[in-house]
Amino acid sequence: MAAGSAPRLYFLRHGETDWNVEGRLQGRQDIPLNALGREQAARAGRRLKDLLASAGLRPQDMLFQSSPLGRTRETLEIARRAMGLPAEGGAFDDRLLEFTFGRWEGLTWPEVCVLDPVLAAARGADKWNFCPPGGESYAQLAGRLAPWLTEQDRPSVVVSHGGVARALMRLIGNLSEQRAPVVNVWQGRVLVFSQDRFDWV
Repeated sequence: MAAGSAPRLYFLRHGETDWNVEGRLQGRQDIPLNALGREQAARAGRRLKDLLASAGLRPQDMLFQSSPLGRTRETLEIARRAMGLPAEGGAFDDRLLEFTFGRWEGLTWPEVCVLDPVLAAARGADKWNFCPPGGESYAQLAGRLAPWLTEQDRPSVVVSHGGVARALMRLIGNLSEQRAPVVNVWQGRVLVFSQDRFDWV
């Protein structure tokens, strides 16, 4: 299946964490949701319930897929409860994990610039293809997601991370390599991928 022919995907980014507030690079670190993050997850679930109803879809008929990290698991559980479903009921897939920042994880960007100024500048010059030391690039993340995307054959709810959303914007929405890594990925909202486009709703 070509990326552009994938069925509709309702994407939720995990809710806010304290590291989001502090501007720390999370990557694969298992940082929990904070209080606002839990509110955002519930808000996204309520919005998703309305969206599915308007599309003639029932929440209980949807496939729910998630990154296995704690912050995405909790977002999934809270959103499902807000939709009137049991908290449990998602499939966890390692391919939906956030890309890793390697040795930069836990640092703020100003701290990275002090620690590795040359590499920080290189990332600024080509954010899509740059691979942090011991980490993963957006291009590598997109390569990991492409086989997962070809397997999608029905409308699905996907709970994952900002980097994953940006890679899907490139794969499905044909966003450029320059634009995709810098677009905002909101918490507490629903990102709908359909055919060759994506929309925040």
